[in-house]
Amino acid sequence: MARLPDVDLEIVPEPVLSERIELSTGGATACLIHLNRPRQLNALDWDTIRLLERELKAADDDPSVRAVLITGRGRAFSAGGDLKSYRSLQRDPVEFPLFLEDLHRTFGAIKLMKKPVVALVNGITAAGGLELLLSCDFAIAGSSARIGDAHLAFGQMGGGGILSLLPRSIAPAKARELVFSARYLTSSEAESWGIVNRVVDDAALLAAGVEFAEGVATRSPLAISNAKYVMNAGWAEGTGIDSALRLERERNAYYCLTSADAVEGLEAFEQKRRPEFHGT
Repeated sequence: MARLPDVDLEIVPEPVLSERIELSTGGATACLIHLNRPRQLNALDWDTIRLLERELKAADDDPSVRAVLITGRGRAFSAGGDLKSYRSLQRDPVEFPLFLEDLHRTFGAIKLMKKPVVALVNGITAAGGLELLLSCDFAIAGSSARIGDAHLAFGQMGGGGILSLLPRSIAPAKARELVFSARYLTSSEAESWGIVNRVVDDAALLAAGVEFAEGVATRSPLAISNAKYVMNAGWAEGTGIDSALRLERERNAYYCLTSADAVEGLEAFEQKRRPEFHGT
């Protein structure tokens, strides 16, 4: 019998992986999501976007998860869109708009999630990677992080939120400078510009995220969900102060009048004990 030739099949890893990290508060976890295409600097192709959306939804639906942490494997958080796939995708008048719809739905869903979502920014972060960062509730950067918008360097323009979110997140003139120059900021520059909240040693990046999640796990998940909604809705919709205050007042009244967690917090304070919140 003739021998079949050997075939070298490279196992392609899942482009997005997640794991649960146990926290000290009983039964609580943090969901750590890894962008897992290190050879491609975690470039965001269509499969990656779809799987990221799946993992985000699973984390939001899991009552044990109290915070979500997103980071990249290897030496990049994400270098942006997968330019190799764009060579054909951008020539398809049907598929490319659908890809953009999926991209915007996935990034936009982060603001609507019930749990805080934190970008743990390691290494290179550009274009779509910066758009993902801006979609998170806030970001912590490792000291080696380099952050910029490289779209224009490759004849592209932002389409995943950079042109809308960056001028609203930092000074508009700073946003224009970063987009037009296509340069990368150091981690300390990104902190001073307000793109990341703080910078830690690379080796301490995950620990910083878990430390934040530990604090969140001691709070009422229902109160956190409502607080996040009010802050993000008022900001995203550009409502005037009167409308924003009305939303805050209505959410506050509903939560305080109907939530067992609100009652538990007051009773624990009076009894000088640690509250036990159940998200009800």
